[in-house]
Amino acid sequence: MPKFVALLRGINVGKAKRVPMADLRALLTELGYTDVATLLNSGNAVFRATRGTQAKHAANIAAAISEQLKVEVPVIVKSAKELSDIVGENPLAGQASNHSHLLVVFAQDNATLSGLGAVESLVVSPEQFLVGKNAAYLNCAAGILESKAGKALLGKAGRSVTTRNWATILKLQALVGKPDGQSFHREGR
Repeated sequence: MPKFVALLRGINVGKAKRVPMADLRALLTELGYTDVATLLNSGNAVFRATRGTQAKHAANIAAAISEQLKVEVPVIVKSAKELSDIVGENPLAGQASNHSHLLVVFAQDNATLSGLGAVESLVVSPEQFLVGKNAAYLNCAAGILESKAGKALLGKAGRSVTTRNWATILKLQALVGKPDGQSFHREGR
């Protein structure tokens, strides 16, 4: 049964849009997903599904969160293979001295990535921004909060995308890569 990663945008930041990870796990299980696990408290979940597209899973999860938890939140779902491709195609991975400063930008529809030109105009050297086939990558050498491009992706310019830092991506890849039969490590509340 295929594995997927669900990425919720903008939850559990400050007091707004609170989604406890235990509630998210329960919600995903109620939707019929199996081997559900969450990572950190920032809206990362791994699950298995017998059928359905990534876009359909994203829509179902967002609708259930809205209905059951009363939180409107964009959800992006990628297959385990897509996550592996995103990790493998990252041209900045070897250049980033701090994994928390390297952002991976996810969109449900990869065509959305080409619309990130406005963000590219905000990049200031030594920052680097590249759009790949399956994701975009922003290395904020001085830190995300010091980067106009990073702030834009986290703000209104990034409404149709979500970001995760490289350290989180590597943890998600490890979680997705656990062999069948091994229990998932669950983090977050």
